[in-house]
Amino acid sequence: MSINLSEERDPKRYEHLTQTRLEDPQAVFRAAESRKRHPGTTYGKQNFIVAADHPARGANKVGSKPMAMADRRDLLDRLQVALANPAVDGVLASPDILDDLLLLGALDGKLVFGSMNRGGLSGLVNEMDDRFTGHTADMLVKLGADGGKMLTRIHYGDSNTVATLEATAKAVDSLAERGLYAMVEPFISETVDGAIRNDLSADAVIKSVGIASALGASTAYTWMKLPVVDDMERVMAATTLPTVLLGGDPSGAPDEVFATWEAALKLPGVQGLTVGRTLLYPEDGDVAGAVATAASLLNNQA
Repeated sequence: MSINLSEERDPKRYEHLTQTRLEDPQAVFRAAESRKRHPGTTYGKQNFIVAADHPARGANKVGSKPMAMADRRDLLDRLQVALANPAVDGVLASPDILDDLLLLGALDGKLVFGSMNRGGLSGLVNEMDDRFTGHTADMLVKLGADGGKMLTRIHYGDSNTVATLEATAKAVDSLAERGLYAMVEPFISETVDGAIRNDLSADAVIKSVGIASALGASTAYTWMKLPVVDDMERVMAATTLPTVLLGGDPSGAPDEVFATWEAALKLPGVQGLTVGRTLLYPEDGDVAGAVATAASLLNNQA
């Protein structure tokens, strides 16, 4: 992809997407049907998936920039740069972004995961009521996707957690019945100064894994999506489910972040990376470089 993110770009560059959506909505489904599928997952070949579902939950912040992800044209530019690297073999996106990428023909040969619950808006008064407002299992089948992802925050002080757990279990069942993967992203959450914060201690992540990995009538198609924290060896010892590592909102020096990923990627059971903001919005603006660096950390002996 030859997009230069440092240059002035044509503000009309994605106008054709609007025209297509207006005049030919079925083009999304034709693009999905004609898309070349990913050859499939194999243990020993770690997967590299780019995440882009943050704006659907009102979470546009990256680092110190509160509206970094708000410009859809800029986000699509960055996604296309990332997806052009052959080492990136998948995307995780909300329905609007996924449809755009399908229309752009950017997903040939890629794994596709849809984002299923985006109802727990960042900063919402009842943020923990994380309802399923995105992809359904039936639509993911129609789009030729490989699975769906669900954010599963567990807040011991908020009664909405019970409904979120039940909805997640039903989504896991719905995906498994259709032979699609359920990528479950659990956290133990708490309210600090009126805001929801995720506990990233190893003990909390381990507890979240034990709860989330048991959701649904079958775990045959369940994956974990877990943060990289201190003592990842203990975290990965808590599950036999395939696990991808998430990046979260970038903090700390890039070299330090990549070093923690590299160490975690060597652990048994880790199937790869599912990272968004850290790679799409690197400090130096070099998306292609950040993606290439992350790709170099993958262990692919298959």
